[in-house]
Amino acid sequence: MSGSSVYRRARALVAGAAALAAASFGLWTGLGQGSAHAAGAVPRPDHVVVVVFENHAYSQVIGSSSAPYINSLKAGGANLTQSYAETHPSQPNYFAMFSGSTQGITDDSCYTPGFSSAPNLASEMIAAGRSWASYNETLPSQGSTTCGSGDYARKHNPWFGFGNVPTSSAKTFAQFPTDYSTLPQLSFVVPNLCSDMHDCSVSTGDTWLKNKLGAYATWAKTHNSLLVVTFDEDNRLSGNRIPTVFYGQPVLAGSSSSTTYNHYDLLRTLEDTQGLTTHAGNAAAAEDITGIWAS
Repeated sequence: MSGSSVYRRARALVAGAAALAAASFGLWTGLGQGSAHAAGAVPRPDHVVVVVFENHAYSQVIGSSSAPYINSLKAGGANLTQSYAETHPSQPNYFAMFSGSTQGITDDSCYTPGFSSAPNLASEMIAAGRSWASYNETLPSQGSTTCGSGDYARKHNPWFGFGNVPTSSAKTFAQFPTDYSTLPQLSFVVPNLCSDMHDCSVSTGDTWLKNKLGAYATWAKTHNSLLVVTFDEDNRLSGNRIPTVFYGQPVLAGSSSSTTYNHYDLLRTLEDTQGLTTHAGNAAAAEDITGIWAS
């Protein structure tokens, strides 16, 4: 077993012991029946928006003059300094982040819609009676399963791979509400191939984020809501270390964590912010992101 594997297993054992101790004193979250997480492990935001950018290493974004807005979110929110993607290329990372597994995907080929019935973040949300949607820039129309159109690429949209997720829950980015109180309880935003920094610059993506979601970020700061900015993978030159920033009222401003986290830990954290009692794939053995919350 590698050193990192030993470390992660040790962390899991410590976390399990802590949860058991909390249980003995009745310190439960109340976020969902059967939850085994001690009070305060993760917050319960009213709305969570996750934005996924493309193919840049931590050092290309965090501290870069090309990304002033993302760095302002880092300064006013929380920064994960040891956040890692799972693999290369892009597509399997999206499936990992969404379903706790790459689902056998190893490349960026156009997959068959609805090929999997595996549990995933959206199916869990729907089963729990909670609201979910994705907002996909340049998607030709709500629910379209086309492989690509202009700067839109389905390889960045894993929800279409699952028969237990209604295609109608995949909306165009034009449908992202201006009244943020009407947002689903959890949603993903996927910029197109230029806005996500894949085909265009870091500066282009940073400006897009400020212009398109800056108002939501400001609103989230005073409305118990959360913005998560992360990346699918690095540039293949930095050990797959990626930027991940949290921002909003539940986040301790100016905080950071040097704990090693990956896409499965992010998925587990998203599930637990929603009080879900099931965890998809490898999220079941993953850990909540901690040490960055305001309370």
